[in-house]
Amino acid sequence: MSRSPQLTASLSLDLDNKWSYMKTHGDAGWEELPSYLSIIVPRVLDLLDQLSLKITWFIVGLDAAKAADRTVLGDITRRGHEVGNHSFRHEPWLHLYSDGEIEEELSKTEDALEEVTGQRPIGFRGPGFSLSPAVLRILANRHYLYDASTFPTFLGPLARMYYFAKAGKMTAAEKHQRSKLFGKLSEGFKRLNAYRWHTPAGPIVEIPVTTFPMAKIPIHLSYLLYLSCYSPLIARWYFRAFILACKITRTQPSLLLHPLDFMGNDDVSGLDFFPAMKIPGKVKLGWAADFLRMYAKNFKVLPMSLHVKEIIEKGNRLPARTTEK
Repeated sequence: MSRSPQLTASLSLDLDNKWSYMKTHGDAGWEELPSYLSIIVPRVLDLLDQLSLKITWFIVGLDAAKAADRTVLGDITRRGHEVGNHSFRHEPWLHLYSDGEIEEELSKTEDALEEVTGQRPIGFRGPGFSLSPAVLRILANRHYLYDASTFPTFLGPLARMYYFAKAGKMTAAEKHQRSKLFGKLSEGFKRLNAYRWHTPAGPIVEIPVTTFPMAKIPIHLSYLLYLSCYSPLIARWYFRAFILACKITRTQPSLLLHPLDFMGNDDVSGLDFFPAMKIPGKVKLGWAADFLRMYAKNFKVLPMSLHVKEIIEKGNRLPARTTEK
């Protein structure tokens, strides 16, 4: 009996900086733009080299525009990785932006990334999975190859409740801005495999952040590390079950990473609201390496643009979805 061909998968990291977490969380002092990029970028690059993995780094434009972080961000492409657009100001309420504001967010980040990394991004992920028909239309008009902002889970409202419970004091306006953070309950009905958005400006491929097939429970690394705090054995079992479910359903996964998956409170302070931050950075790094090793063993792992291009080149018929007006 012949074995099924190995599924293609992708791997990406949302390079949210310390100031962006503080800003979204409503913490004072974010305007000073505190950064940990000089710690986390070399650490993750070294780990990826050890595992022979190339990934997509979604970078915030404001970080690329700062002189302090330019050298370390340039190392990302010098070491063979792809960069994507993660907005300029990292505000998870893009659905409230005008067309002009969306254009500015995209163009300023494109220019900053091209200057610092030598790459002009062709992929986008909205901060906090923020997305709207206007964003998709403008992405298509700017000739982006793909978007990666959908998060097909039924647990978005629960995650938002947890976020507000842990957040600092916010004004009514700030709460309104964050009212769609992590998406609606209906997000759980969206596809896990790639599809095409049809917009008035043309099509754009969507690569969702993969959740557990059928159950639609989050699976990205932050959740695995949170489980590991209670039982590394259960976390590994859960990830193995996810891999098996992907193979059974022929789901091509796209796994999401965050900087704090590789850091603990011994590396950075003031971010204890993020899952597993009480675990030392060295321990989390070891756990993360184990999960990524399992992922690479079971799938053909590519940066996101190569994942999309392979889907297109293989002639896969992508289902279409029309954006709302």
